[in-house]
Amino acid sequence: MSDAELMVLPLVVRIERATPPERTDALEAAATAVLSLLDDPGEWGAELHAWQSTGRIRKVVRRARGAEWRRALALPGRTVEHRTAEVRVHPPVPLDDWPRDLARLQVSGTELTDTGDLAPAEPPILWANPELAMSAGKAMAQAGHAAQLAWWASDEAERAAWRAAGLAVTVRTAAAADFQAKVAAGLPVVRDAGFTEIEPGSCTFVADAPWLYGRVATGADGRDGR
Repeated sequence: MSDAELMVLPLVVRIERATPPERTDALEAAATAVLSLLDDPGEWGAELHAWQSTGRIRKVVRRARGAEWRRALALPGRTVEHRTAEVRVHPPVPLDDWPRDLARLQVSGTELTDTGDLAPAEPPILWANPELAMSAGKAMAQAGHAAQLAWWASDEAERAAWRAAGLAVTVRTAAAADFQAKVAAGLPVVRDAGFTEIEPGSCTFVADAPWLYGRVATGADGRDGR
């Protein structure tokens, strides 16, 4: 498939200098934003279908503040507010034909930290690989992949229950041994395409919920959008 045929899902995280979001909040907001679009694409059904029909689920996370953020808000899209984080998901676009105000935004070097203790995790839990170092932007895209693979692996009743819970997810970093066990448990696993930061084929995230065990064949993968 040529680059001209590829589509990507744009995500924009608001990062104001004085009030950056917590890292985990941003990851969870990105995953929920992806789920929101999958659950209810609204007027963007055709774009969503074209994006998913490529067999790849590329996502690109950019950051904005001030006037940049206001310009992003003026474009078609949907904003998810989650504790300290605001993430806007836009309808999928061709890889080489981004809206100008999104194309101008920075991609690389998006770094965030968690400054407080995290609440107890509740399923669905998106577990990050503790052996991989990822920027916040990279991890947001990967968490979005994990949420999408979990959505695909869920049946209609499971999706309805998830919807009733507000499409909530928890993002946490797994212990090394636990992560490998989950990779082998038939859970949705994201394997990176290797465009940026880490080696191709690396397992970045595992989606974990009681109904997902054994649901997918080991080796099922998502494709990185960064």
